Amino acid sequence: MPDHPVPDLSGPLAPGATLGILGNGQLGRMAALAAARLGYRCHAYGPEADGPANQVCDAATVAAYDDEAALARFAAAVDVVTFEFENIPLATVEVLEKLVPLRPSAKVLSICQHRLREKEFCHGASVPTADYRPAEDVDSLQQAVNEIGTPCILKSAELGYDGKGQVRITADSDLGEAWNAMRGHAAQAIGIVEAVVEFRMEISVIVARGANGTTRAYVPVENRHKNHILDETIAPANLPDEISDRAEAIARHLAQEMELVGLLAVEMFVTHDNKVLVNEMAPRPHNSGHWTIDACVTSQFEQFVRAVAGLPLGSTERLCDAVMKNLLGDEIDDWKKILGDPGNKLHLYGKASARPGRKMGHVTRLIRR
Repeated sequence: MPDHPVPDLSGPLAPGATLGILGNGQLGRMAALAAARLGYRCHAYGPEADGPANQVCDAATVAAYDDEAALARFAAAVDVVTFEFENIPLATVEVLEKLVPLRPSAKVLSICQHRLREKEFCHGASVPTADYRPAEDVDSLQQAVNEIGTPCILKSAELGYDGKGQVRITADSDLGEAWNAMRGHAAQAIGIVEAVVEFRMEISVIVARGANGTTRAYVPVENRHKNHILDETIAPANLPDEISDRAEAIARHLAQEMELVGLLAVEMFVTHDNKVLVNEMAPRPHNSGHWTIDACVTSQFEQFVRAVAGLPLGSTERLCDAVMKNLLGDEIDDWKKILGDPGNKLHLYGKASARPGRKMGHVTRLIRR
């Protein structure tokens, strides 16, 4: 690797600059489309040859995340690097951070890609979460379950999304089997045991933070899941102003505490006694923010690009209410029917094949206020 100073990015990137995106998925695709409207080029990097992002970017490097020669070539071809999902090896962004400005930082990725570090960060920032304990083997799992009680959830600390690597534990569960099931998803990961939260609503807040510390947050939204995968997002969440304001304040506080430059999605539980507990964080655009493309002055993707490129943040004003529905697996086959309703806003991701639970696109229905 060449040893030279990382170029300064103290001011905004001029139109014509190139944004590097780690990841080939639909979030990178929609970010690249937003970047193009602001005059930027995008260069995707990842192992997928025909990923959704590759189809709309000016350039794409198809290579493994541990290919340091390819990473060096990628860094030399872009002006700033960001990522569209957090399950990227930390070593990859640490290599890139020495070569090119990286937003958000490797530190932010390290926190958000590991459930135990994420929980510890929240507690260090005085932000409440569900009760939790680490688990490194079956014996420590038993101790954690004894302390938290049942039912509880065993999760892999790494590589978990859409319910992967999660096992519900009851009083009758065989802990050895539960441990093996979790390890089958992420063989090298330690586990985290979390108390089951009896919630009245799952919500999320997406907040952007610029390089100058300015923040802008979108209204809290309600998320409804099926089989651990987001099914619908309802914007805004039907919550009292006091709870909405508290959720937004938590998201802003976490973004400031981790010195984020970019976008942060904070998933939370609202309990029946009006507590707001942080569940997970994602330092990039989020499925629950797709409604903003059609219903806000500035979409989450444009806001993401603005923050990463050092531009002033845009307005998060909601122009209308909205319901966003994910299209999973063969639900994509209804595209003609969906387009038959002129009020539907259809977004397809260009994926070649549909599998059960695979996110193929989404449709947003605008609700005039």
